[in-house]
Amino acid sequence: MNTLPSISEHIDEKIINKVIQDNFAALAPCYFTLTSNWFVRAYDHWKDIDKFVIIIYLIHQDLVYFRQNGLKINYETFYEKKSIEISKINISDISKDLRVPKESIRRKVLELEKQKVIKKTGKKIFIVRDTLYSAKAVETLAEVANILHEFNKILKKEKLVNEVYSVNEIILSIKENFSYCMYQFNKFWFAYLNRWREELKDLESLGIGMVVIINAVKNKDFTPKKNIRSYHKELMGSDNRGVNAMSISEITGIPRPTVVRKLKYLIDKKYLHINDKKLISFDAKDSAFITTKGMVNKNMISLSHFIYKVFNQIRIINS
Repeated sequence: MNTLPSISEHIDEKIINKVIQDNFAALAPCYFTLTSNWFVRAYDHWKDIDKFVIIIYLIHQDLVYFRQNGLKINYETFYEKKSIEISKINISDISKDLRVPKESIRRKVLELEKQKVIKKTGKKIFIVRDTLYSAKAVETLAEVANILHEFNKILKKEKLVNEVYSVNEIILSIKENFSYCMYQFNKFWFAYLNRWREELKDLESLGIGMVVIINAVKNKDFTPKKNIRSYHKELMGSDNRGVNAMSISEITGIPRPTVVRKLKYLIDKKYLHINDKKLISFDAKDSAFITTKGMVNKNMISLSHFIYKVFNQIRIINS
């Protein structure tokens, strides 16, 4: 850094939230691409989304350690490690933080041990190098960069900044201070997962629902108003095409019988709608509409905080 960054150029979190609220339609395609694709990748790793979340949680403990001790670790250095050691982590901690029953966590940790995904020595847990690499944030990093790039374009249009960083510039900036940026993303993502887990009880249902939502979001005939309130309302029932259970199974990798069972739950709860041709679309009704609206608002606050922390960091790195 050749010059000290100007404090006056720091973008306030309330401004970031207002920009997101007022321009959500521009961010929605890349935001829902991240959320939908993440679940597909998570299930693909170990055929169990909770197992993947546990791995990410354990890796995150290293990021917490770096953050607490003021250490800045770049992308290459982080993934050069032979293994990650996590001490003083027990089943109760994982259960509490991920809001998963203790016995479920215990069983899944034992399964991960048997699969040699992790190793335990006493109370210490080691994440082996192959596991660390399999959970490498390659696609997630690119998708996060796309969101930040689109947000940056809106800021330029609103005359709040003078420059627009390319997706590649953003990726390189995140990689330079990877430990900080990934720490902030995980904070946002765990909050997102925990909210929906409490409502839907399991993350496979959320992953299945996200396929239906992204099908609606990327419908070329869907042209909503810019602000988030109108977008949320207009998205409901906007997809006349729908998607069937077989397609959802092929996209997610989740067995068709499981997809059918969880779709029934989401339809019965009025999150999704099924027509006479057995095609499913996103059309939340009654309490489900109120819940999704509340979830969206909470998630946008979390997203605003993440962007506030990371986008300002990117501007400092590039100053």
